[in-house]
Amino acid sequence: MPQIYFIDVTNRDGEQTSRISLSKLQKTVINWMLDTMGVYQSEMGFPLIPHERNYINANVALTGNDLENGALIKRLQLCGWTRAVASDVEQSLAHTNLQHYQVSISTSEQMLQWKFGSRFSREDIITMMVEAVTTAKEGGAITVGTNAEDASRSNLSFLIEFAQAGKEAGANRFRYCDTLGYDDPVRIAERVGKIAQETQMPIEMHCHNDLGLAVANSCAGAIACCEAGQDAYINTTVNGVGERAGNADLVSCILALKYSANWGASRLLAPTIDLTQAWQIANYVSRAFGVPIPINQPGVGANAFAHESGIHADGALKDRSNYELYNFADLGRGEPEQTLTGRVITTGAQGGASGLEHVYSQMDLAFRDKDHVRETLQLVQLLTEEELWLIYHYPDQVRQLLTVNP
Repeated sequence: MPQIYFIDVTNRDGEQTSRISLSKLQKTVINWMLDTMGVYQSEMGFPLIPHERNYINANVALTGNDLENGALIKRLQLCGWTRAVASDVEQSLAHTNLQHYQVSISTSEQMLQWKFGSRFSREDIITMMVEAVTTAKEGGAITVGTNAEDASRSNLSFLIEFAQAGKEAGANRFRYCDTLGYDDPVRIAERVGKIAQETQMPIEMHCHNDLGLAVANSCAGAIACCEAGQDAYINTTVNGVGERAGNADLVSCILALKYSANWGASRLLAPTIDLTQAWQIANYVSRAFGVPIPINQPGVGANAFAHESGIHADGALKDRSNYELYNFADLGRGEPEQTLTGRVITTGAQGGASGLEHVYSQMDLAFRDKDHVRETLQLVQLLTEEELWLIYHYPDQVRQLLTVNP
């Protein structure tokens, strides 16, 4: 039975969003949390860019079984994005240890004419993509996805030809990119179902939210792909952050596939997903980006389980199912959050050894000796508890990903 998996792009498509950014350490914590949540793959960045390479290689190292504390990232595949240009792929392979790639090129007449200036024909686009896939595979890549940018405004027959050529070259998946959020659930289901049927290959859904349809389009396309007998993959970002109006939100997609009337009954959602991690990752990404979670965000918003109307409050108190489609505990919510109002000891750029030892003691972590304290202090800035934990247990990898120069 086909299933639906998630490829999260928070650390690539989300992080390239205008006005906001993530540190390399924050991106690493997000990969760790995605792994804990059971997400299939993280599109973690751009292996062609020099300042990304130490971060990428340090994260790949954190998947290894030869680490003193064991692998931090146990199941999550780490993937890099490149243009469908063979030389870009060659450079990425030469400088990083990634084994999973996405190669991307535009396919719509709009892009061919007005982005590329009519320099490339459709045949040229396919040739470039095939060369990129071949280069990646021959260079040792385990999986390669072919991204059709602006697929929703591309000719359907050409998309099928493009996807089939990628498959014959060794590509593992075809990514249908609704780059401008142009599609609707009915249309995208028809198109993706047709591509999956004709090519007999898995399809990735990559939907933007310009019309507020990213979650609906992603799920509708993925269901159609499965109905055609193929596994489907949904690209998401945590909290839906992304260019312009954002991408499909990870938690919202999971909720739709788990609890909606028809999609929830389909049982197509991959069993690896642990929804109880939703609250933690949503709040961490909110703090990391400095972007508050909307009050009405599905599942994780402050009002997602709030009731004030007398009728609603009465009904929810009698039986939560009267006014709640799912339980807050399903998302890892419900524990009280405490804020100290007395003495607070923090650590950071101006902190010292005593303060550092106190902060770590609150996490039940002790230092071996004074050298261990000093080594850790060199890595510590204004960090969250998750980041402090990562530094304590994996200092060598953290030191690498914090070093910008390759």
